[in-house]
Amino acid sequence: MHAALPNLCALCGNLSHKTLCTGCDEAYWNEARLRCTACAVPLSGTRWAGRAQYRCADCIDEPPPYDATFTLADYRQPLDALALGLKFHARLMLAREFAQRLARLAGDSWVDASEKPDVLAPVPLAKKRLTERGYNQAWQIARPLARALNVRSDATLLHRVIHTAPQSRLDLDARRLNVGRAFKVAKPVQGLHVGIVDDVMTTGATLEALAHTLKAAGARRVTNFVALRTPKN
Repeated sequence: MHAALPNLCALCGNLSHKTLCTGCDEAYWNEARLRCTACAVPLSGTRWAGRAQYRCADCIDEPPPYDATFTLADYRQPLDALALGLKFHARLMLAREFAQRLARLAGDSWVDASEKPDVLAPVPLAKKRLTERGYNQAWQIARPLARALNVRSDATLLHRVIHTAPQSRLDLDARRLNVGRAFKVAKPVQGLHVGIVDDVMTTGATLEALAHTLKAAGARRVTNFVALRTPKN
């Protein structure tokens, strides 16, 4: 049996047998933070929402169309370099790293297998952007995540029908308008629990639009799986 050859840690560049070395893993991933079970923002002063779930004030006052969100950590230095490396530099091994960690996080949170989604789908890219990039980073996470959770994945379940402006340039209200009618469901989802996968969740406007579209098509439940989550200001 051959030992795995070392590679370079994706964060510090030191030799490592894993994507991240032990030092970076312990320094940056071990976040013991309570998060809103709906939108995954970190909670400081918690509010009890019943059914053993914590919700932030925004999600209690105005519940989002999705039902739950899993995220690994805040989108912050140096972890943001991992998302940027996957999205813009085709460092696809980072997608597998995100997927494995999300699978462990979700598995530790579910009481039993009935809480797993029926199908996982990536946030779809517009055809122009997919052609320019050559791959959808959300799909690169969704495939190994589905295998780890032993559920079905489908890259064509959701389509982006409107080419929208980049979300990073817009505020929350503009983001919602930008993506409000951008998606359609391409296959039956009646009664299904659908998991939506993305690399970064910022305001949640894209995921809200997708959840609205899925619920309108009859989806029973929508759960987000995102690698990193931008904290609210």
